[in-house]
Amino acid sequence: MERKITVPTGYVRHLLQLVEEQGFSVDELLNYVGIDPKEIDTQTDFPADKFGLLYQRIYYIAQDEYFGMLSGGKLPNGTFRMMCHCLIHCTTLEKAIYRASDFHEICRGTQVKPFLVRKGRYAKVSFTTTDASGTTMEELLEGESHARIRTSLSMWHHFLCWLLGTRLDLKAAYFTFSEPDDVAQYKTLFQSEVKFDQHDNAMIFPARYLDYPIVQTPETLRSFLKTAPYQLIVMVDDDTSLKSQVVALIGKDFSQELPSAEDVAFRLHMSVSTLRRRLLEEDTSYQKIKDECRKMAALNYMNSPQLSINDVAGLMGFDEPSAFFRSFKKWTGMTPGEYRRSDTYCQQLESS
Repeated sequence: MERKITVPTGYVRHLLQLVEEQGFSVDELLNYVGIDPKEIDTQTDFPADKFGLLYQRIYYIAQDEYFGMLSGGKLPNGTFRMMCHCLIHCTTLEKAIYRASDFHEICRGTQVKPFLVRKGRYAKVSFTTTDASGTTMEELLEGESHARIRTSLSMWHHFLCWLLGTRLDLKAAYFTFSEPDDVAQYKTLFQSEVKFDQHDNAMIFPARYLDYPIVQTPETLRSFLKTAPYQLIVMVDDDTSLKSQVVALIGKDFSQELPSAEDVAFRLHMSVSTLRRRLLEEDTSYQKIKDECRKMAALNYMNSPQLSINDVAGLMGFDEPSAFFRSFKKWTGMTPGEYRRSDTYCQQLESS
């Protein structure tokens, strides 16, 4: 059986704690989504697709699309969708971030917006308050939970990665609070240096990414929104192998062409021959890793009953469903239709 993409169960517990603090029934929420509380109590990792469905339901009952994130207020359902439509036609990542900041100035409910600084070789994205908020970021952060700050920075990082269709490699992630006990999770999540007791909560990355084009389109956006916030919460595995580094560079967005072996080798600061030799030592290859990643992503999407097979084909980057059918059968030995009629799929639904 394929291992699911997961998030730490601590993330789920924190989210449910916020739900309880807002006065909503955790038991009713879990029952609606089909999650057994024992899964949360006894496991260290939680399926990312279930976490995404849980988040979607919370958005609905709380009527707040930034639930669990820094906002200073409630963002009505549909706000994130409208922001995405505003950004999707931007030519570069830099313009998209500036437009996102402008959007937050005029949208109802939020007091927080992304803030971009470009200086020399590096750029920084942090948070600041909107002009109409009447407060400062320091005042808004007083007593704020570490998890909410971490979640906000991580989701914005993953959103920027999605816009680019590739991983935005961070130089560092900064946090204003002291180093927490679960610091290893921060390093796994951001795949970079992590610094605490800093003057700002921010992500630092090479400024060249700001000139990269936005590769997503209105068509890929439609499929993305159906599964949101799934692609904003999935993590890389806590693994130090070269294979895990390659998986991280491949990312979770399969709607765009995957990086070549040459691209991956360059970003890992090694030659292609060295990359191939070291992967062979781990009993794998770049092509095998790509196939495994695509197979896992396809199965995760296929296990989401709210997505049609054509939706999954689009999320996997196939212009024609028939091409996806052939690839899926190559990966699994079944067509998508056969898979959704299989015992494996039915058992997965029963356990969801």
